[in-house]
Amino acid sequence: MITLKVNDRVLTLDEEGFLVNPADWSEEAAHLLAKSEGIELTERHWKVIRFAREYYETNGASPTLRQISKGAGVPTKELFSLFPKGPAKKVARIAGIPKPAGCV
Repeated sequence: MITLKVNDRVLTLDEEGFLVNPADWSEEAAHLLAKSEGIELTERHWKVIRFAREYYETNGASPTLRQISKGAGVPTKELFSLFPKGPAKKVARIAGIPKPAGCV
């Protein structure tokens, strides 16, 4: 297991960098997780991240790339620009939710 120190808390990540407990997520954690991916979060990133978290809280599963694109109103091509090399997986990691089903 990997740990991430966020302010005065220590969060546990799995071997792929996903939060073990999604309830531990915070915006500060998102900034650190994004930084580890080489991503500087903008308001457009936050729109996607917030949608993914809301979807997870409502459905108990992480959204697919298509669901993110449709629900957040961000075209798929832009998602690849915002979250290069595997946007659904990176969105989930930064949003503190489990890896989407079907992601390698």
